Parts: sequence; structure tokens; C-alpha cells
Amino acid sequence: MICMASYQQHRRLFWLCLGLLTCFGALAARLVQLQVVQHEEMLGLAMDNTQRTFVREPRRGDIRDIRGNLLATSKEVKTVCADPSLIGPHADLVARTIAPLIRMPLPELAQKLTPRTWVDAQGKTNVDKYVVLERKVDEERWRDLQKAMAELPHPESRPLTKREKVEWARLRTKALFTEPDQLRVYPNQSLAAHVIGFVGVNEVITNGSRAIVTKGVDGVEFTMNTALTGVQGFRQTLTDAKRREMVAFREQDVAAKAGLNVVLTLDAGIQHIIETEMAEALQKHTPEGAMVVALRPSTGEILGLASYPNFDLNDPGKATLSARRNRIISDVAEPGSTFKIVVVSAGLNEGLIKLTDQFDCENGLWQWGGRSLKDDHHYGLLSVRDVIGKSSNIGSAKIALLLREQKVLDYIKAFGFGQRSGISLPGEVRGIVHELPKWSKISITRLPMGHEIAVTPIQMAMAMAAMANGGLLMQPMIIDRLEDDSGKVVVKHQPRVVRRVIQEAAARQTVEALKSVVTTNGTGPKAALKHHTVAGKTGTAQKAGAGGYISGAYYSSFIGFFPADNPQLLIAVSFDHPRNGYYGSTVAAPVFHRIAERAANYLAIPADIAPEPPKVAAHLPHKKSREPNP
Repeated sequence: MICMASYQQHRRLFWLCLGLLTCFGALAARLVQLQVVQHEEMLGLAMDNTQRTFVREPRRGDIRDIRGNLLATSKEVKTVCADPSLIGPHADLVARTIAPLIRMPLPELAQKLTPRTWVDAQGKTNVDKYVVLERKVDEERWRDLQKAMAELPHPESRPLTKREKVEWARLRTKALFTEPDQLRVYPNQSLAAHVIGFVGVNEVITNGSRAIVTKGVDGVEFTMNTALTGVQGFRQTLTDAKRREMVAFREQDVAAKAGLNVVLTLDAGIQHIIETEMAEALQKHTPEGAMVVALRPSTGEILGLASYPNFDLNDPGKATLSARRNRIISDVAEPGSTFKIVVVSAGLNEGLIKLTDQFDCENGLWQWGGRSLKDDHHYGLLSVRDVIGKSSNIGSAKIALLLREQKVLDYIKAFGFGQRSGISLPGEVRGIVHELPKWSKISITRLPMGHEIAVTPIQMAMAMAAMANGGLLMQPMIIDRLEDDSGKVVVKHQPRVVRRVIQEAAARQTVEALKSVVTTNGTGPKAALKHHTVAGKTGTAQKAGAGGYISGAYYSSFIGFFPADNPQLLIAVSFDHPRNGYYGSTVAAPVFHRIAERAANYLAIPADIAPEPPKVAAHLPHKKSREPNP
């Protein structure tokens, strides 16, 4: 009996040990599978559940004018989000409560707040815990939302259980939350809209953490986006089961680096003058488009640039694509007679002509290549100076014939036509310059008057600036420098000479001819200034369309600079299909005059015309008064 009992005990002990060995073996196998075979997968899941990376969006830099006036800045705001898993079956109630404070239709809001489930790649069922309700919400409205949620009444009047009270408290305080955001603000609304540009937002997910990234869409906001954006910061840490940060286990904490401030060459004072004078002209002439650019000829620095139609930078979504287009760099047209400066300066530079040389302008009608070429007036012999001053098509065509085709094309390209100017704005086009094989027999007589070529207003302005600048073609400059938050200059842009187009002597002679335009005998007397000598050129060209020239539609312009012998400011004014007049001399020249008068006073440009001496009243003999003595 004792042996039998002992046997039974050993047997039970054996099975017990075998069971334990089996359990430990299975446990060991599972550990090997988790720690060795599935190590990377399990580590990733563990890190996803506990490790969090919080992205810190840097403050976007400001945009300022050359005098430090604020043109664009960033304001701290919030993105309001919701956790539908905490809202549960109360989506309709919450939606009705916060609808007055959220800019979203009630049905759409209720739908966003309704919990949704989804199955991931591992087959796990998840509940959506993150939806964006509205971006760019200011602090005051967020406080109102918090108050509305804190006062949210439970739909049932019965006493709540302890668990229900906890869940309702979480819904009130945790269901809505915010993420840091920034609102781009443009204090001057539409001022310099086509230069400054605007921004959009993108949502970026980094290691499971969402961040709202502001990105430039147009203008300087786009071209200088990298400098303005700065560098993202982040905080990498561990969280507990309730996603609360365990500060003791914070691994990395890198502060965001704010973007640089961009300082433009633009002067808000000049820009305001341009836009107010343009607005007056728009009412009178109701054009399809209008463009004005003001710049320093010696450096290419742009002080003002405006394009019509315009738009409010704070609400670009309401503007049409046409209004947002920067026509000064993106629209092309036949320039008309302003283009005469190319062949005349080229002829002077090549030594083929002098200002006093005379050309027979055929009494206003000339046949060449089987086609007629006309002038607006019946001119006979005209000097080269008067060919410019009176804007003779025939005279400029005859100068081009002296140059010959290849030389004309070479100078057209040298002046920058058919190439982008290099301005730091998006959307610039090259224009249209045909190579010699595409020229017809009459092309050489039509190009000097600005036909058979398409240019942008900025190209035409920079070509004229080359005359004012002694023959040097400059790159237009819109960015002056980049600064950090302390005002330290990080990058300074310098004026850039593209090339020498003509010699200084030829440029001076061309300027002399351009002075004659702004006289009573020239085509642009309405551009003349009282205290400054102006050199400039009028332009009127019939608009070209798909089937040829459009009847009654014209492109009118005036480009001038002053003081003529020491140019401080160049202003180019262009109108696309103006009404109530269409000649550049009557539509664009008066606008140049008004802008130039105000700009000269604002910039304190020294006068080069001596003031007229005061008139002294003639001495009259004394006449005895016939009034009775008192």
C-alpha cells in the first residue's frame, strides 16, 4: 500500500512537472516569437502607443516695406478640433450648442461630430478621435466655445450614475480641443496685393502628430517661402495609457526657429500714390486692365507695382483668377511706339545716325514690301530727334532698314525682350520674339513701331530704364534684405547689372530725343512736370486677337523718367483697352504726370527746372480818389 501511494505521488509530481515545463516552454516560445521574430513589429506598436512627437510650427516671418511699414504678419490663433469618441450619441446636441460659434452648416457639423469606426491594416477596429472643425479661430471665440461646452446640459433629467457623471464631465472638457495655429494678416488689405501675395495651409502628419503648415501661394509669400517659414521644432516624449505626457521621460525638446522677415524695396507711400491715382483713372477710362510700375533706374529697385483688377489679401478666395494675375509680369501685348527707343538707340550706338540726321517721312504714307505704312500726321523731313518726339512710324522704320534685320534682332534680345527679367515674383513670362526665319519682308518696318512682338510691362520698363541708366540693363529688384527678429540683416540683396546694351554716349543722345516727347511739339506734353525735366515715350497699339487686330481695342502706355539728366524715378503706365480715349498721350501720360508730381514731393527729389521769377506788377500812376473826404 505504501509503495502504491508513493507511486501515485510520483506520477502526480511527474505530470505536474511536465505541465509546468510545457507552460514554461510555451511561454519561452512566445517570448522568442515576440522578442526575436516579431521584435521590430512589436517595438513599433509599443512606440506608437507610448511615444509621441509634438511638432512645433515656427512663426512665419513678417513682410515689410523699405521704410519698415508692416505689409504682412502672423497672429497666433487656434485650430478647433473634436474627439467624436467622447461625444458618442450626443453629436446632435453638441452640434446645436456650438453651431453659432463654428462657421459650418449644422448638418455638416453634426456629421463631423458623429463617431466613426474603421479597420486598420492589422484588422484592428478603431474609433475616429480627431476631426478638424475650424481653423484660424481667435482666442475670444475659443473661450466662448469652452464656456458653451462647460454649460452643456445632459439630455436626460434623471440622476446620473457615477460613471455617467465622469463621462459627461469628460465630454464637456475634453471633447473639444485646440492645436496651435497662426493667421496671416495683411493690415493694408489690397495694397500691393500682386507683390505681397498670399498663403494657404497644409496638414502634415509627422510620426502620428498633426501639424498645420502655412505655405506661400503667390507673390513674395511664394518666392520667399523658405526664408519666411523658418524651421519646425518638436518635442519627443512618452505618454501613459491616458496619453498624458510623462515629463521625466521627455527625450528631445527642440524649439521652433521663427522665419526671417523680408524687407522689400517697395515703398508703401509710393504704392499708395500709384493705387489712388490708378483708381481715379479707372473710373474715367474703365479699362479691362491697368498696370503701373515705379522704379529707380540706376538700381532696378521697384518702389511701387500695381495691377488692376486688384483683390483683398485677407480674403483671396473671393477674387477671380483674373484679379489675382500680376499683369505686369504675366500679360503680353504689342507695346506700340514705346518700342521705338530700341531701333533709335541701336542706330545711335552703331554710329549709323545722329540726332540731327533727317529722314523723309513721305508725307505720312509710305509703301514698303507691297504694304502701306502710315503716320498719324503728314510729316515730311524729320530729324532723328523728331522721329522720337513726334513718334514717326516711317522714320523709325527707315532707321531699322539701316541697321538690317540681324542687328535689329540682336538689339531686341539685348534689351531683354523674349527673356524673363528675373524679378523675384512668380508667374513671369518671356514674351514673344520671333527668330529671323519667321520674319516677313515687312517685319523690319513693323517691329520698330512695336508690332509683331509681344512684351510684358516690366520688360518695357526695364528697357527704358537702360536709357536712363547710361545703357545698362538692370535686373528688377523687389527684395532688399532678410532680417531676423532682432533686426539683424542676414542677407542683403544688391543691384545686378544684366548687361551693357548701348554705350553711354548713345544712351545720352536717346535721352535728349526722349525729352522732346514731353514738349508742346511732342506727343506727350501732358506728362510734363512743373519742376522736373521729363524724358519719356508714348505708346498706342491696336490689340491683337486670334483673328487679327481687334477693332476699337487698344493698348495705351507712357513710360518716362525724371529728372531727365539725373534720373531718380521711372514710372511706366499701361492701360488695356481703355474707354473715353485710347491714345497713350491722352490716357496714360496724364496718369504719369499725377503720380510723378506726388512721388517727387514724397521722395523730395530735387528740382532741375528753375522756378519762374515772380511777376512784378507794372507801376500805375496815382489817381486821385473821387470819394468824398470823411
